[in-house]
Amino acid sequence: MTLEQIITRLQKYQPTIIENVDKRQAAVAMLLTANNGVPEVLFIRRAEYDGDPWSGDIAFPGGGIEAQDANAQAAAERETREEIGLRLQRNTYLGRLDDLKGAYLPVQISCFVYLLDKKPQFKLNGEVVDTFWMPLEELLSPQRRHEKTFEFRGTMRTNPIIEMDGYCDHFLWGITYRLLENFFNLLGCQPQSLSKEALG
Repeated sequence: MTLEQIITRLQKYQPTIIENVDKRQAAVAMLLTANNGVPEVLFIRRAEYDGDPWSGDIAFPGGGIEAQDANAQAAAERETREEIGLRLQRNTYLGRLDDLKGAYLPVQISCFVYLLDKKPQFKLNGEVVDTFWMPLEELLSPQRRHEKTFEFRGTMRTNPIIEMDGYCDHFLWGITYRLLENFFNLLGCQPQSLSKEALG
């Protein structure tokens, strides 16, 4: 998988956009860069707050769409600026992934992909405790992928996850996992699917 392949696939892709939304809407930004030619993606680690269903999770920068936002992409760019201090330029925009609906929570997520020419310095707000870059190929590694049973909102659930050892002490699951799977499917490099769809 090369950056050129990623750019070509995203620019040609026609995403599925959910209209007539009756759920809370949110938007995130998937940020890519190249490290010696190797594509990497940025993750954030969310701060832990009581009552926050995504407390402590690994995610992409983003958040809820507000009345001030012109559209979902504007919301993703505003949230990225607020959370990590990065002002995204439209000439770095590559494309959009399919919209997703949460499986456990009434939310719809839109994801917009950007390519940065270098790794910037971030200024984190109180909603984010850490950021890290990870090679896309690492996320495809079978050694990192398995199912895990854990408690979510008072219920024990079993979901596919990606272990982030060496980058973060938490695992990736849920909506961010599903966005990544859609991204890999789009690129034609989806690993063998697990027995249960990723939920979030």
